[in-house]
Amino acid sequence: MAAKAKIDKHYGTGRRKSAIARVWLMNGEGKIFINGRESKEYLGRPVLEILVRSPFTNLELEGRYDVIATAKGGGITGQAGALRLGIARAMIEMDSGLRPALKSEGFLSRDPRIKESKKYGRKKARRGFQYVKR
Repeated sequence: MAAKAKIDKHYGTGRRKSAIARVWLMNGEGKIFINGRESKEYLGRPVLEILVRSPFTNLELEGRYDVIATAKGGGITGQAGALRLGIARAMIEMDSGLRPALKSEGFLSRDPRIKESKKYGRKKARRGFQYVKR
């Protein structure tokens, strides 16, 4: 019976707005799969592609690791931000020596901005109903 080669996977969770990303990082050739699709196909915009790849680019590690991720909730931009945080956290689990470099570049800070809840007596969170003098 042949021994199975151990695949080294590292996990990280990222959140932004109402989006949540679960990220697995493993040795590979730099491919990123999100919900079973290639990242360029899933994200659509090049700016979001750059955002997701930024932790690798900043540490000059692009092309060394594959990413498999599931993203749900929110929109594409929120999911891209969640993926970025998830990738950074998975990189720390892989090598804790990367933490100072990732922290100084701001990849480990979770963006706390969320949608403000609607208030009663108003149309939205702050916008009131249109005033009519009659």
